[in-house]
Amino acid sequence: MSRFDRYVLSQYLLFFSFFALILVAVFWVNRAVVLFDRLIGDGQTAIVFLEFTALALPNLIRMVLPVAVFASAVWVTNRLQSESELTVLRATGTSPWQMARPALAFGVITALMMSVLTHFLLPSSISQLALREQEVSRNVTAKLLTEGHFLHPVKGVTFYIRQIDSNGTLNDVFLSDRRDPNQTMTYTGARAFLVRDGENTHLIMVNGMAQRLEHRTQQLSTTNFSDFSYDISSLANQSTAAIRNIREISSWELLQDRENISLTEGYSRGALAEEFHLRFARALICVAVALIGFSTLMLGSYSRLGVWRQALVAFLLLILVEGLRGVVSEPVRSNPDLWLLIYLPAFIGLAIAVGFLQLAAHPLTPRQRAPQHYAPGGATGQQKAGS
Repeated sequence: MSRFDRYVLSQYLLFFSFFALILVAVFWVNRAVVLFDRLIGDGQTAIVFLEFTALALPNLIRMVLPVAVFASAVWVTNRLQSESELTVLRATGTSPWQMARPALAFGVITALMMSVLTHFLLPSSISQLALREQEVSRNVTAKLLTEGHFLHPVKGVTFYIRQIDSNGTLNDVFLSDRRDPNQTMTYTGARAFLVRDGENTHLIMVNGMAQRLEHRTQQLSTTNFSDFSYDISSLANQSTAAIRNIREISSWELLQDRENISLTEGYSRGALAEEFHLRFARALICVAVALIGFSTLMLGSYSRLGVWRQALVAFLLLILVEGLRGVVSEPVRSNPDLWLLIYLPAFIGLAIAVGFLQLAAHPLTPRQRAPQHYAPGGATGQQKAGS
């Protein structure tokens, strides 16, 4: 690459980093608000919240990376146009194909980033995130140690603690268990303690009362106790399903063991084929949108109004390419032999970029010469002046 190509490529990468950072921050804030409310509300620490948000970052980057590639390609190309750098290159005989080399290199670099993300980082992060979610759901103590709030750890159970002392003593505990359709059990205790017994967690209530209400007869039975043990391990939202998220499965496993995955985890062959080829198609999309952003702005001549028309066309083409990705997925899920359709949006984007570059190099409508003016009598203006 020439020095100018390296300069343009560095500008692409610089603004790509800027746009990617902004877009990831926007998406991260929207997700973090919901995640913070759920985790902190369940009694988890800020460290757990930061860990969950860090594990969710690869998926956020996957979503915003093509948009960041497109935005940086359009921004840098527009900047080169407005500062007449591309005009100078054209005047020296440089063709649009040669000027497209930095955009192509930029697209390839971002495609490699996307490949590493989709084949390695994203499956690992989703797998670790699922593991941490299971661990947090089994942490009954963290979910219940919230004072002054009526908690509903599972459907049909209500738990309340008025105050928690510094030594871990729970004061004025209320527990209502309505999971049995035939009866409702209500427990109250002046004090209580949480005690672990291996994998189980017990709530030891002291100086309390147990009430049982039979729904059929509406009979209420009351029992006072000095101490009572209640196993609260069942209040954890333990996931019994062994089915993995399809994005959690590695690309090598999707390639080698697709039949076994379909049998054991219930995914159709079409869904597995779509996920496998989509990981490669996302990388090609990065190349396509980078070239679309550059080639579209190369159309047309210089205008003091800028290149907003070309930028609008490029944005509409981006929507078209992204929209086609959703259209081609359904046929592949129904018939895995149609996996080539997954690459269709990327190939269409590349074809559009090649067509625009060819049009920029060889315009279809060259400027017409100014028509000659004829004087009355049939003589041209030049003949009349000569006579």
